[in-house]
Amino acid sequence: MNLKILFYTSKRKSADSENSVIICRITYNKKRKQFSTGLFINPDYWNSKKQKVELCEDSTYINQQLSLVKNNLYQAFLFLQVSGQTFTVEDIYSRYKGESTTAEKQALETYREYLNRIEKLIGKDLQLVTYNKYKESYKHLADFIKWKYKRNDIQIKSLKGAFLDDYSYFLKTEKNMAQSTLNKAVQRFRKVLKYAISQDYLDKDPFMLYKPKTVKKEIIFLSREELTKLEEQEFEIERLGRIRDMFVFCCYTGLGFKEMANLKKEDVYEEFDGKLWIHVKRQKTGRTYKLPVLRQAQVIIDKYCDESVAYVLPNISNQRFNGYLKEIADVCGIKINLTHHIARKTFATTVLLYNDVPMEIVSKLLGHSKLQTTQDHYGLVIEQRISEEIKRINGKFK
Repeated sequence: MNLKILFYTSKRKSADSENSVIICRITYNKKRKQFSTGLFINPDYWNSKKQKVELCEDSTYINQQLSLVKNNLYQAFLFLQVSGQTFTVEDIYSRYKGESTTAEKQALETYREYLNRIEKLIGKDLQLVTYNKYKESYKHLADFIKWKYKRNDIQIKSLKGAFLDDYSYFLKTEKNMAQSTLNKAVQRFRKVLKYAISQDYLDKDPFMLYKPKTVKKEIIFLSREELTKLEEQEFEIERLGRIRDMFVFCCYTGLGFKEMANLKKEDVYEEFDGKLWIHVKRQKTGRTYKLPVLRQAQVIIDKYCDESVAYVLPNISNQRFNGYLKEIADVCGIKINLTHHIARKTFATTVLLYNDVPMEIVSKLLGHSKLQTTQDHYGLVIEQRISEEIKRINGKFK
């Protein structure tokens, strides 16, 4: 198939003159690509039949430049023909510009492309912290390619099934990553590969058969007895009592720290059942969900009701909040390392699952986007509950 090259002047004139830019349009395999040559002329001097400028002071220079553009395009076309690989009109343009063609796309180059794409979604569909994790994972991948291949990058089409096994080994041995952390790094790279497939850099996922090692982390939460002890504890220091109340509020709502800190009075209002519900946007996923206000949470909302303040609870940083929780744990005799996140775990387990709330309802109340996420996190809790029930039943047959 032949390459067709056509020059023409744009209909739009520049703001400060009568000149228009000369556009180059290349056609190959019935597909077109057009781009600006960066050359400007008065359209009256353009001869479209001869494809050249006439009767113009700069005509010789402009015609030479157009001839150079045409020659470079043919060179790029010839190079791709000789390579023996299938190529597109976009590949011809990429080769002309000195950029990688689809067949030559590099892994890290594609990752950078993906980073530039998702950077524009920060504050819309993506949190800054998520973007930064992708950047961190990019650095790990770059280090691995240097370590394994002694190169700065590798062709994305050269990726084979063993690549992820070697990458996982590198992250574990050279970066000292835990299995759950390296799983996330691999997962982010696989999202980049999905993007590569969508852009036709890859025909299919080279890691289709790859299965990450699953990690079941122990869920740490307060028992019913520990939660009651915490609720009933009297504190001489007012500040500790205030932090305790905020923590307990999250034990009965499951709010993450950001959701708790950003919760406004206008986010708590009466719903279809005549009861108060909390409407909250999950910072981690960007999803909005709602949950009913339990009696224990209502008591705390009423306690800190202040008409002059827009927020439901007092303001404090996450670091200071967790620091005070350590003091509270000591006073209450709670042995676990108490952090705000344990409140969310306590809500899911002690408050919900241990009171026979179905898993699908728990998933909704936690704001999870998929039931599988909840099952992955709290499956062991259910197994533990089953074990306790079996022990109770067995005790009746003694």
